[in-house]
Amino acid sequence: MTSRPTLIVVSGPPGAGKTTLAHALAQAVGCPAICRDEIKEGMVHAVGGFTSGPGDALTMRAYPTFFAVLEVLLRAGVTTVAEAAFQDALWRPGLLPLQPLADLRLVHCMVDPELAVQRNLSRRAVNPVRRAHADPGRQDAAEQVRRNREFRRVSVEAPWIEVDSGDGYRPGLAEIAAFAASG
Repeated sequence: MTSRPTLIVVSGPPGAGKTTLAHALAQAVGCPAICRDEIKEGMVHAVGGFTSGPGDALTMRAYPTFFAVLEVLLRAGVTTVAEAAFQDALWRPGLLPLQPLADLRLVHCMVDPELAVQRNLSRRAVNPVRRAHADPGRQDAAEQVRRNREFRRVSVEAPWIEVDSGDGYRPGLAEIAAFAASG
């Protein structure tokens, strides 16, 4: 019997701690982490004078690139952590074609919406590569809180775990990694 790689999908609203968890989880499991935002940040280097905005051209190129990278890795038999918002309506169409290639594990990050907005504001101030993203400004905080409350997680047939990432991880990283590696 041939085993398949595992695709560990880390999802949640902006500011939920997805990228941090994805990298920690990849290290704990022993596999690469592919993060949609990091792909877009890398694309910015090849575009002079880029200005981010909702649905900008790089965002639209980052989606298919993200899924193409995941497909290459899974076809090669590489267990992979995939990190992005994975809101259901937008991300399910890209995720469903990958299901035959891997055992899926969903890790849903959740956090208080006000904390998520504060994280977004802080990271833009300290991370210059965040210019690739249309992160909210202080004037957008109330709208971001509303959007985080309305976030609809990806809904595909696969085992899942919910992680509170407000202060560390609950459940802890060891338990999340054990769940992710159980494929």
